[in-house]
Amino acid sequence: MLNYQVAPARLQALVPRGTELDAFEGRMLVSAVGFRFLRTRIFGALPVPFHSNFDEVNLRFYVRRPDASGNLRRGVVFIREIVPRRAIALVARIAYNENYSCYSMRHDVKRDVAGIRVEYEWRLGGKWLALRAEAEGEPALPAENSIEQFISEHYWGYSRQRDGGTVEYQVAHPQWGVWRSTKAELNGDGAAMYGAAFDEALAREPDSALIADGSSVSVFAGRRIE
Repeated sequence: MLNYQVAPARLQALVPRGTELDAFEGRMLVSAVGFRFLRTRIFGALPVPFHSNFDEVNLRFYVRRPDASGNLRRGVVFIREIVPRRAIALVARIAYNENYSCYSMRHDVKRDVAGIRVEYEWRLGGKWLALRAEAEGEPALPAENSIEQFISEHYWGYSRQRDGGTVEYQVAHPQWGVWRSTKAELNGDGAAMYGAAFDEALAREPDSALIADGSSVSVFAGRRIE
C-alpha cells in the first residue's frame, strides 16, 4: 500500500453522494494497492473455476459517513481497479459499477527471516508497469492512530452509481499485521493509468508505504444509501 498526499480538489468530484472525504492528520491521501485474492468464493461457498486466485492493483481514496447511531463508518472509494480476468472485471462493473479493467498481470512475493519484498506488475501499452515495496523484520499490529492503522482499517466500501446514487458495502476482516516499508515505488505512467489529475502525485516518492500480511476477508452485498 503506497500512499500519496493529494489536494482535496483532486478528489472532490469523485466523492460518492452521502459521504465526505476522510483525512489523516488533515491530509487527503490516495493509495496504490496491490494484493492477491486466494480461494475466492461467491456467497462464501461457490468457487469459480479458474477465477479463485488472482492479482489486483487499485488506486483508492478514503471517505466516511455517519451511521444511524452517529458513529462514523470509514470507507474506501476505488478510482480504478486492475485484474487479469475479463469475467471478474465484468461482474464487478455490473454488480457495483466499479471501474475495473483487465490486463495481463504477474506478481512476485519473497519472504524470509530478514523481511519481505512484494511486487505486482501489469502490462499496459506494451510495457510492464510495477508496484513494489519491501520491509525488514516481522509484521506487527499498527499503533493506535497511526497512518498504518488509518490505511489498513477502513471497513466499508462506497461506489457511485450511474444515476448518481451511492451503494455501501461492508468489508470484514481481522486486524492485519503490517510492515512499515523501507523502500517502495510505483513504476509507470500515472496519467495513462489513472488520469492527469493524479499524474503529479504518483510520480513522486510515496509519502508512506506499508505491507499487510492479509487474512480471510468477507465482502458483503451492497445496499443503496443515496
